[in-house]
Amino acid sequence: MRKMIAGLIFILTAAIAQAEPVRIAALGDSLVQGYGLPQGQGWVPQLQRWLGEKGAEVRLINAGVSGDTTAGGAARIDWTLADGPDALIVALGGNDLLRGLAPSESRANLTRILEVAQANAVPVLLVGIQAPGNYGADFKAEFDAIFPDLARDYDTLLHADSLAGIRAATGGDIQAAGQYLQEDGIHPNAEGVALNVAAIGPKVLELIELAKQ
Repeated sequence: MRKMIAGLIFILTAAIAQAEPVRIAALGDSLVQGYGLPQGQGWVPQLQRWLGEKGAEVRLINAGVSGDTTAGGAARIDWTLADGPDALIVALGGNDLLRGLAPSESRANLTRILEVAQANAVPVLLVGIQAPGNYGADFKAEFDAIFPDLARDYDTLLHADSLAGIRAATGGDIQAAGQYLQEDGIHPNAEGVALNVAAIGPKVLELIELAKQ
């Protein structure tokens, strides 16, 4: 009888564990945090809904901080992982570009983030961002290479461009992109977020599957 009860408890516990949603922490800046958008229209809630519509059992944790750089992300990666998320999305680098920080600094900070995630056996989706041309061709080439290089070196998933949805909808036309941006010309509006979410969504589904393994 005791063995039967123990077996039933094991089965029930396993069933409950399987039913729990995958928890994914999204480590990022204002684009993740939802700067300037009404509640429910930011990147995290829109992505949460997109994933739900695809049948994914997932709970996203908003670890976005407006104004954060890769250095800020590196400084808080330990406590971001402290409560044991099943996976991690890393979407940082935009503020490094705005401040003109050396690509070598951005690379070093992102490397630390990936090393901590790897040490905790947390699968990662690394989200890239493309440098503008105003810093020069050498800067752009060095910065743009960071994300594919690190994704290869640390065997992470890669979504190459955080603004891929808007870029695809406008063909890269800067003037056309304005309709998908807030008045500051930097942050996506709700419609722009929806485009970017649809672009990254399939990669997040891949991340969910990795987290289940």
